[in-house]
Amino acid sequence: MTVDELLAGIVIPIDKPRQWTSFQTVNKIKATIRNHFGLKKFKIGHAGTLDPLATGLLLVCVGRATKEIEQLQAGEKVYTGTMVLGATTPCYDLEQPIDHYYPYDHITPTLLETARQQFVGDIKQIPPIFSAVKIDGHRAYEYARADDPTAQPEAKTVHIEEFDITAFRPGKEKPDLSDLSDLNSQLSTLNSQLSKAPHLYNNPIETIPDHLPQLDFHIRCGKGTYIRSIARDMGVALQSGAFLSSLRREAVGSYTVQQALTLDQVENFLTQ
Repeated sequence: MTVDELLAGIVIPIDKPRQWTSFQTVNKIKATIRNHFGLKKFKIGHAGTLDPLATGLLLVCVGRATKEIEQLQAGEKVYTGTMVLGATTPCYDLEQPIDHYYPYDHITPTLLETARQQFVGDIKQIPPIFSAVKIDGHRAYEYARADDPTAQPEAKTVHIEEFDITAFRPGKEKPDLSDLSDLNSQLSTLNSQLSKAPHLYNNPIETIPDHLPQLDFHIRCGKGTYIRSIARDMGVALQSGAFLSSLRREAVGSYTVQQALTLDQVENFLTQ
């Protein structure tokens, strides 16, 4: 690839690693291009943020291809992942520890199917407070990190074309949860102590209690859909709680993760 070909515009599909932000991923590719071509200034960006704990397809646009970002972002997206039932976290995924436990013995395959159907078609969704959506001109995560209880992103309409539950695991033998109020009080004390430590963003909590049930899913959706919010709302629909424990973006428009490069493969791609 020549400099002229690069600046004329290319889209590089990347398989984003876990615990990398989309911004870090773009910066890594920017540094690779600078080192390989000796360029100091050029346009580069990505077509749709992936959360740090998510993996999968991130489209990085270089040169004139940055003009295609808005069009690429509008493309349909496919995700697979896992939701944990019977508990919640403040950010709806594993970036922060569990803050509440909920009953889940009543969750049956029939109830799961009834709840799932509520999330197909055009639905109203409130983005997570730990997200980049704006509230009064500021990013929502800024309010979240300041622990501002008055901040609330506005609900918006998103389209879910498909939402399939591909597996359900009931969980192992559970501990005595007869007094959830006492357990949640202990969690509140623990989280208060954790809040005094450095911020937990990009420092994920890896432990998932093995007694909690989990479901795997496949979702095909339109622009602006937050899968973390679907997990949160799925918990509410089940009269329990839920959070996202893993997420992988499989496709964006006509691009698939099977076409994607790892970050280590980018330099070889540029020399073709």
